[in-house]
Amino acid sequence: MLSLNSFLSLSSLYFFLVLVSCFAGGYSSSSSVRTKIGKGYRLISIEKTPDGGFLGHLQVKQKNKIYGPDIPLLQLYIKHEAQDRLRVHITDAKKQRWEVPYNLLPREQPAASKQTTRRTRKHSITVSELAGSELIFSYTTDPFSFAVKRKSNGQTLFNSSSGGSDSFGEMVFKDQYLEISTQLPKDASLYGLGENTQPHGIKLYPNDPYTLYTTDKSPANLNTGLYGSHPVYMDLRNVGGEPFAHAVLLLNSNGMDVFYTGNSLTYKIIGGVFDFYFFAGPTPLAVVDQYTSLIGRPAPMPYWSLGFHQCKWGYHNLSVVEDVVENYKKAKIPLDVIWNDADHMDYHKDFTLNPINFPRPKLLAFLDKIHSIGMKYIVINDPGIGVNSSYGVYQRAIANDVFIKHEGEPYLAQVWPGAVNFPDFLNPKTVAWWGDEIRRFHELVPIDGLWIDMNEAANFCSGKCTIPKGKQCPNVTGPGWICCLDCKNITKTRWDDPPYNINASGLQVPLGFKTIASSAVHYNGVLEYDAHSLYGFSQSIATYKALLGLEGKRPFILSRSTYVGSGKYVAHWTGDTKAIWEDLKYSITTVLNFGLFGVPMVGADICGFFSAPTDPTEELCNRWIEVGAFYPFARNHADYFSPRQELYQWKSVIKSAQNALGMRYKLLPYLYTLNYLAHKSGAPIARPLFFAFPAYKECYGLSTQFLVGNSLMVSPVLEQGKTKVKALFPPGSWYNVFDMKQTIVSKGQYFTLDAPLHVVNVYLYQNTILPMQQGGMISKEARMTPFTLIVTFPAGASEAQAKGNLYLDNDELPEMKLGNGFSTYVELYATVNKGSVKIWSKVEEGKFALDKGWIIEKVTVLGLSGSGDTPALEINGSPVGPAALNIELSSLEQKHLQDLEDGQSKKKFLMVEVTGLDLPVGKNFAMSWKMGYKDDA
Repeated sequence: MLSLNSFLSLSSLYFFLVLVSCFAGGYSSSSSVRTKIGKGYRLISIEKTPDGGFLGHLQVKQKNKIYGPDIPLLQLYIKHEAQDRLRVHITDAKKQRWEVPYNLLPREQPAASKQTTRRTRKHSITVSELAGSELIFSYTTDPFSFAVKRKSNGQTLFNSSSGGSDSFGEMVFKDQYLEISTQLPKDASLYGLGENTQPHGIKLYPNDPYTLYTTDKSPANLNTGLYGSHPVYMDLRNVGGEPFAHAVLLLNSNGMDVFYTGNSLTYKIIGGVFDFYFFAGPTPLAVVDQYTSLIGRPAPMPYWSLGFHQCKWGYHNLSVVEDVVENYKKAKIPLDVIWNDADHMDYHKDFTLNPINFPRPKLLAFLDKIHSIGMKYIVINDPGIGVNSSYGVYQRAIANDVFIKHEGEPYLAQVWPGAVNFPDFLNPKTVAWWGDEIRRFHELVPIDGLWIDMNEAANFCSGKCTIPKGKQCPNVTGPGWICCLDCKNITKTRWDDPPYNINASGLQVPLGFKTIASSAVHYNGVLEYDAHSLYGFSQSIATYKALLGLEGKRPFILSRSTYVGSGKYVAHWTGDTKAIWEDLKYSITTVLNFGLFGVPMVGADICGFFSAPTDPTEELCNRWIEVGAFYPFARNHADYFSPRQELYQWKSVIKSAQNALGMRYKLLPYLYTLNYLAHKSGAPIARPLFFAFPAYKECYGLSTQFLVGNSLMVSPVLEQGKTKVKALFPPGSWYNVFDMKQTIVSKGQYFTLDAPLHVVNVYLYQNTILPMQQGGMISKEARMTPFTLIVTFPAGASEAQAKGNLYLDNDELPEMKLGNGFSTYVELYATVNKGSVKIWSKVEEGKFALDKGWIIEKVTVLGLSGSGDTPALEINGSPVGPAALNIELSSLEQKHLQDLEDGQSKKKFLMVEVTGLDLPVGKNFAMSWKMGYKDDA
């Protein structure tokens, strides 16, 4: 849904916020990263703990009062928690401090202090290096600093010692200000630290601001902390041509600024603890595997969620929604899910229906109709509960005492319903109440998922507010996002006015600006100051539990605000994008970043969400669907004031949508298998090129192309008026999936590709077996069509192999796994050796696929050399003779899009197709043939 910031120009917003900032008490610029505070700490003791870790104590060297008094004694805990994961935890030795709750993000507890600080220990450690299987922790005693090294090659991954440099100072640990830094080599490529819109691309850019604190800021605001907080980065280095990746997570939910200079990185945090996790890699995929093994594997997504989705804020009544569904059908554009933004609600109140525009009997009839063909229906839900004594949801909330408090009363804010209170999802009673409200609403309307929005939490007001007397709030004739409560600023506590001011909203506004006051209190006395960035995460967990408990089906939830671990429960979209070319381009970087964050089901609003400063153009919408068709989550969505931009609104966009979404629906088995692999290992669905080509440095900063899985590369047009695209092709053979005769053999170079309006260039890499089906207008229909296997070898290779896989299951089940009788997994293999081609499968748990009747009808092999003579074919060890009338084997010469060197262009590379097959997916198969072959060498 639309946020306040979507409507305000950046310039006017800037001056407005500066005034607010000044009025709130003199918020000043952040300190320079080079400002040194104090002399750090010295290590006074360290010993081994029974759990295999190490426990030490740090004593401050010289106290100062910059940003408040130092905590004099700290506890240091180090543990190699896994072969490839090291934890370094530093906190107050005498007093418990705020940490991300262990019940929200389950993990090991650090060893408890023995409440003694003697300088000598009975079992003291005398070495300065603590080695694990993959990583080594080393430390310097005075001033205390630590380093993490890779055991295999001694490479330093993290080093908090300033080494006398002017770049940064020693470690600082105060109640409301923590600072620590690391040295970095200049050739390190860093990624992550989100959520923000990065105009320079996916690679972190030196001296760009990185602030982590969840805010209701649209992605139109560049280099600004947005809806999510993910304090993790991946570091990729190329050492002598060999790539090494690792990642660093600082598990802390307090607001923080991160300063990256190119040769150092400094954290400045306003609370909590240092809780570092180091992941050894050494490949990007291994890093994400290790990261998600800690924070939680991505949630399994239902099959239908990989289809196309349509939404708009402004579908005023049910007949409009019905027309949209019908028009997609008429235009022959695939559609799986229809959404409602706030239009279905009664005066924007959660868990209600507008009785005039969305009468329940007619809505139920509509849902019966679309459910019968496999379509789904999802609605929006905001956390703010309207303050209304006649509103049952509010009545039950008050009775259960579920709201966040300020000065003993439910904190009052304003969102779309007007005055609201915010549920406290850290409270177990709130989780139970929320689940009951979702159950009640599901009985009213059988929705298929929930869209939780505005959960940063967004607030149209700031400070301490009361409901005005004698006037209507909100004013039904004015904009709903203008604050109409009577409010005053809150600056009297150190939580609302902390000693250090992070760059909140990109303008250093007060922490409570347009959100919940920082001094508000959650369950068990937890301050909003500490828990703010966990709000959307805690709501996601409560919503997931509620949907899972409804019918035992696999939940689908889309959340705007995210934190470390959100991917275990929800999908994400990139928020309120503009209908402009720049936002189309930036969307790729954000989608790729969320794959790194363990949230692989992600996409941006196709065609842009709001039409400022211009309406979405026909050309832009053409190009956006050509990108969006390959987002993991593909949805067209527009705001209330934008013109209609469904894909059938323009004839040219209909053609582009049919083309791009037609391919997406053929690729659904591949996408669903990637969904399974993401759930098993965290592997992103959409990936930067360096995931598959980590040794190829040219792709380290590439943000205008991306991979789907490890082999399918999308190279879209991202600029107005362009009909060609310059695309980087890593070394190897690439095949156009829209016209498989088209081949590119690259030594690692750029190629200029034709890209007229309706064409998107999508190429498949060598050594791959890609499972596809025939597509359709809806995923339920498409997934029952026969399979085709696309096998790609390096063009002309005399010896090569290819691999692929396929996962199939009953996607209603909440778990995505083998062994339950409702799933099948197939490993696919192929080799070519001197013209002998072999293709075979290994099936696990084949019964499910056999019961469904899935078959492989066609096999296409690309990149073969030899003659076009019809070879002899064997299937499952038996020759295929003339009696097998349906089976045909044919070959076509492939075309090269460039001249090959060394006479390669004179060679013929063939595409061989075997059609008319009837091979059960659920049974092992093997086929082979020998090409007419001669070695030209």
